[in-house]
This record gives sequence, structure tokens and C-alpha cells, in this order.
Amino acid sequence: MKGKLLSALLSVTVAVTLLAGCSSKGSEGKSGGKTNTNEGGKETTNAAKEIYFLNFKPEIAEIYDSIAKDYEAETGVKVKVVTAAAGTYETTLKSEVSKSQAPTIFQINGPVGYQNWKDYCADLSGTKLYDILSDKSLAVKSGDGVYGIPYVVEGYGIIYNDAIMKKYFALGNKKVSISSAAEINNFDLLKQVVEDMTAHKDELGIKGVFASTSLKAGEQWRWQTHLANMPLHYEFNEKSGYDSSVLAGLDAKEIEFKYANNFKNIFDLYINNSITESKLLGSKSVDDSMAEFALGNVAMVQNGNWAWGQISGVDGNTVKAEDIKFLPIYTGVAGEENQGLAVGTENYFAINSKVSKEEQEASVEFLEWLFTSQKGKDYVKNKLGFIAPFNSFGENEKPTDPLAKEVLAWMDKGVTSVPWTFAAFPSEDFKNYFGDALLQYAQGNMTWDEVVTIVKDSWASEKSK
Repeated sequence: MKGKLLSALLSVTVAVTLLAGCSSKGSEGKSGGKTNTNEGGKETTNAAKEIYFLNFKPEIAEIYDSIAKDYEAETGVKVKVVTAAAGTYETTLKSEVSKSQAPTIFQINGPVGYQNWKDYCADLSGTKLYDILSDKSLAVKSGDGVYGIPYVVEGYGIIYNDAIMKKYFALGNKKVSISSAAEINNFDLLKQVVEDMTAHKDELGIKGVFASTSLKAGEQWRWQTHLANMPLHYEFNEKSGYDSSVLAGLDAKEIEFKYANNFKNIFDLYINNSITESKLLGSKSVDDSMAEFALGNVAMVQNGNWAWGQISGVDGNTVKAEDIKFLPIYTGVAGEENQGLAVGTENYFAINSKVSKEEQEASVEFLEWLFTSQKGKDYVKNKLGFIAPFNSFGENEKPTDPLAKEVLAWMDKGVTSVPWTFAAFPSEDFKNYFGDALLQYAQGNMTWDEVVTIVKDSWASEKSK
């Protein structure tokens, strides 16, 4: 995940840098669609018979080629698939949109990409593609319009072993009134359960409630990025609204770190109820943490859906697929009972508003086919391997990975997913300053007030560069 995370964040940085000078400087007119000459020599418009998809991911280019062939065989509409070379998507898109035969479907990396390409993004608010989106808050919006539809997502939160949790809730002397982990919906309840489990850890056969909070150098991303996302999302959300929290973060020259104590709430809960004594956390890696969970030595660990491969691959793994579940990261923020997992993506489909209406409609119809037809959904699940955020997938069509299934289940609960606001963090240095301060705090070498000062100062310093 570290590599995946760095790649995602680099894509945002590249997008901001490369797109800054090219946001609205393409062809001002319609592409005109595809024209053919009939037997009488008269040109006729045949725009709806061919569309053009500019693909972002070289590793799945062959799959999209197969999808295009099947779609043409079924509908008669040709899908031209062009795949940009790795790391060149933005420059390729800049070049292609200025051509007479421009891409009709392209990809943006969320609110940042939309700001640079908004003159080319058609409104998708009235489409079936938007209607079947499980969590509509994930779409890229502006006013009443919808301009980007996420097509693959990932999510993170607190992973728990339900077999251990059921053992706890069956205790006759437990101190909480609830009877299952699924009933936990705020920080106060989570804290009561966790601290009571710590008191009963011998009866539960665990060495700690939480796996090690990995604070080894290079292993801190779960805290200085993923956990830090929570307080800063709430801060930026108050200033700009949910749909613009990333953009508000990018614009912020300094932060108040208003929800620092909420971060402290959950961080303290992790380290005070851990398998590892807090002074030793500087030697722990993510692999150590995941192995502790996989071996049944702990009941909970913060990570994302990508962790199932790590858990199931550990020699001696005791966690069954049906027992692996997610809880949101609760921190004590007002109204968090309606909070879901932190769900995000860098991958959004957009339809080129500069091409003909017929091409726009044909492009939307292709995407709707991909995510609603049996053949299309088979490609999505079994070939592309996406966690597709659409409610058109039945139970037997969803991913078999238990954590991927949990992400989709949480998106269907009617709660609000937390966006990946960490895309707005100013630099890797900022995150590393944050992570190093957390290590010093965990080891007792720094007060929480000092951590807060470092976070605020480092944000301002990195933003001024």
C-alpha cells in the first residue's frame, strides 16, 4: 500500500504541476464527430458509431481492448482505446483534446483534476451512471452538476476480527451494554469496548487489543497520512464543504489543526491498548502489525482493504475471511454516528463536453454497459479487479475479497464516507515531520502540545516553499 499511496499522491502532484498551464486551452469548438462520405459524395455525420476512450492505466490496456471488441460486436459502436504511456497521461490528454478526433471519455484525478479540466467535463447528473453510484458524495461536483464519476475505490478504517469480538461480547462480566461490534458507532463506545477488552485480554486469548502502531522510519504512513486525514478533513470541510475539502486543503497556507485532540483520542487509544509497549513502537513495521493481527494475537488494526492479501498470506494465519470486518475511525467528532470508512480514489471518468452530443451520449452508454451488463460486470470483477462503487452489482458479482466486500457494504449503509483529503498535504516532508513527532510523543519525549506546534509549523513552512 505504501507504493500505491505514493503513486496516488504523486499523480496529484504531477496533475497540479502539468495541468496548471493547460486547463482551458484546448479546442474551443465541437470536435464535429466522425464524418463519412456516402455513395453520392455527401458527408454524413455518424458520431454515435464511434467513441474514443483515453486510458490511464497501461497495465490493463489489453483488457480494455477486449472490452472494446465485445462492445462493438454487441452494439455496433466502435470504441477506440488509446493508452497513455506510464506517467504521461496528463501530457497525452493535453495533446489529444486539441485534435479534431478528441477523446470522448477521459479520466481526471478528482477535484484537483476537475479544476484544471472543467471546461471539458460534461454534466453527468442526469445519467444512469450517476444514478447507480452507491455513495453519490464521492462524485466530483460543482453546484448542481456532476462532472466526474469514480469507477474504482479503496477504503480504510479499523479492521477487526469478529471471532474475538464475539468472544468478548459473550463475557458475562463485560462492562458495556451493546452486544456486537457492529453496534459501535462513535468514539466513546469504541473506547469503552477497547479498554474493557484490555482488562479481559487473558480471557480472550489476546496480547493486546490493537496491533503495533508502526512508527519505524518509512512505516508511519498509516498515522501521518491516513489517520491525519481525519482531523484535517473535518477542518477543511467546515471551511469549504464536503465536495471541496481537498481544494480547501490545497489552498490553505496554514492550518488551525482544530481537531488535534480528536486525533489524540484515537492515537492514544491505539498505543495505550496495544500489543507493544509505546516506547518500543519505533522498531515496529506495518508487516509486524499485520502479522500480529493475522496470528490472532490482537483483535484490531488500522489499515485498508489492500491488507487482506497481507493477512491471508501470513504463515499460520488464524483469521477466517468471514470474521474480518471494518469499523470507521471514530475520533469523537460531533455527528460521527453518520460517518463511514475513509473511501477514495484517484480514478474518475469524465465525458468530453467539446464533442458532439451524440458522441457524449454514446460514451455514457458504453460506461453504463460496462457497469450494468452481465458481460461488462464480469470484466470489471474478474479481469479489471475493481472495487466498483455501483449498486448494479449483485451479491454474487461483488469482489470475493472480504475487505473489498466490507468497503462496498459500508458505502451502501447510507452513511457518509470520509474523502481522502490527504491528497492536499503539502509534501512528504510534512508527513515525515508529523510521523516523527508522533514517535517522540509515543516514547514520552514530547508533549502533545509540542506535536501540535510541529504539525502547524511544518504545514506553513512547506506551503511557503
